[in-house]
Amino acid sequence: MDWAGWAVFGLVATAALTAAMIIAQMAGLTRLDLPLVLGTLVTEDPDRARVVGFFIHLLSGQGFALGYAVAFALLHRATWWLGALFGGLHVAIALTVILPLLPGVHPRMASLRAGPSSTAVLEPPGLFALNYGVQTPAVTAVVHVIYGVVLGLLLRTPS
Repeated sequence: MDWAGWAVFGLVATAALTAAMIIAQMAGLTRLDLPLVLGTLVTEDPDRARVVGFFIHLLSGQGFALGYAVAFALLHRATWWLGALFGGLHVAIALTVILPLLPGVHPRMASLRAGPSSTAVLEPPGLFALNYGVQTPAVTAVVHVIYGVVLGLLLRTPS
């Protein structure tokens, strides 16, 4: 397995994905502020949450990159199109499972069933994160497929 590639390129791909999500949010393409959502898991201060959330996402991305690297090694092949397929699977799980389950564990996120007495400050993402805008699923899909393509192009597999 390409351990050095995983360590370097996983970090590069994750930083690029996170930066692209932040740029898309700042450009008004989505209201999903992923560093804020992740960071408010551990702190309620929004400025600190964005910094902490950025690093939480980097760490999570390294974990996913390890999964990609292992899958490429098991298949004895790393290609851009295989990375794109993995990115598609990755985003499908994120949008249909991980994000919709967040309100159940996030201390500062409302749920779809939260009543008017809720003190949560974050809106729940909903299925496909559509509560953060209709373009959110497309933006999220594009950046995750690019993440997979980058890893498919840069990671090496044993011959």
